[in-house]
Amino acid sequence: MLGTFQQSHLRIEVEAPESVIRDSLLRPERMRRWLWQVQFPSGLPEQWHQGLTFNTKLGQFGIEHYVDVAQSNCLRLLLSQGIDGYHEWYWGEGWVQSRLEGLSLLPLNLGQTMSLLSLREFLASSQG
Repeated sequence: MLGTFQQSHLRIEVEAPESVIRDSLLRPERMRRWLWQVQFPSGLPEQWHQGLTFNTKLGQFGIEHYVDVAQSNCLRLLLSQGIDGYHEWYWGEGWVQSRLEGLSLLPLNLGQTMSLLSLREFLASSQG
């Protein structure tokens, strides 16, 4: 695969309880609402589960996702095609942490930052 190896680790504080954060990260229908720039396929399950494989599109880039871990406070996706690497999410009461590593032509740090800001805004609006 062409691209540059990139890694980024970000943690933000959010105005939301852990249960709302968990639902926003583990439920595809909620994730689709705050990760609006990504095209998700139809027919996804109600919640991510280990072993699930699905494809998304980000502009012209297709990305295959394999759900490696889906637990009450952690989501780990193995990525291939447009990004060869992984994306981990951890969360707790009032915080979200994201770790992204991979080989890609995409600017991963910029995308990760925008995604976290979008999640923060979504969580703030769903609390009000």
